[in-house]
Amino acid sequence: MSSRLRTLLAILTIAPIVGTGAGAQQRTRVELTLPPAPLTAVEGPRVSSDRLLADARVHDLLINGFPARLRYTVERWAVKRWFDDLRASIEWDVIVRHDPLRNVFRVIRVRGDEAVVVGSYATLTGADSALGAPARTGITPPHRGERSYYVLRVDVEMLSVNDLDELERWLRGELRPAVRGDRNPGTALERGARTLLVRVLGGERRRYAARTGKFAP
Repeated sequence: MSSRLRTLLAILTIAPIVGTGAGAQQRTRVELTLPPAPLTAVEGPRVSSDRLLADARVHDLLINGFPARLRYTVERWAVKRWFDDLRASIEWDVIVRHDPLRNVFRVIRVRGDEAVVVGSYATLTGADSALGAPARTGITPPHRGERSYYVLRVDVEMLSVNDLDELERWLRGELRPAVRGDRNPGTALERGARTLLVRVLGGERRRYAARTGKFAP
């Protein structure tokens, strides 16, 4: 068993994990903000967050070479008499990695086939603040007069240890070129029947959600 795997198992065994209940929600925030009323027919909401990565266990995993993925999903729903209709949705990923050579945390935003480096930060708090800054979602707004609302979900995932053979392959470097950025990191993290980034935080992914109030442009 490699030294990094032993470190990972020690983190998972010893470090406490903060759940997704009331205690975690008091210190973690995700938010959707509508544009000013005159612009709701031409511009979607902005998404922001605070302390999504504020957990000692997440920090330890990142320091030991295991990236985090945050998947953002924004949906636009039309209000109907009986059942609301999903009219539009958009997804993107944010990859957070620790670069041990420079001792910085890199934040990469992946939307479709495009990967953009948001920046490199000396602390995880700095990286958390950068990814949490208000940003446009790019979702299409509703037509004028269409009563609607937006829903946001953010899933935070770390590396899985369910498949130790595949994890050992990653540790030996067989998958590192894709993770390192030689390829689109979103594609690399998604491909294959057994993805590495599934459900290790407390046995399941950590999800945060928010929604706007109902409005009509």
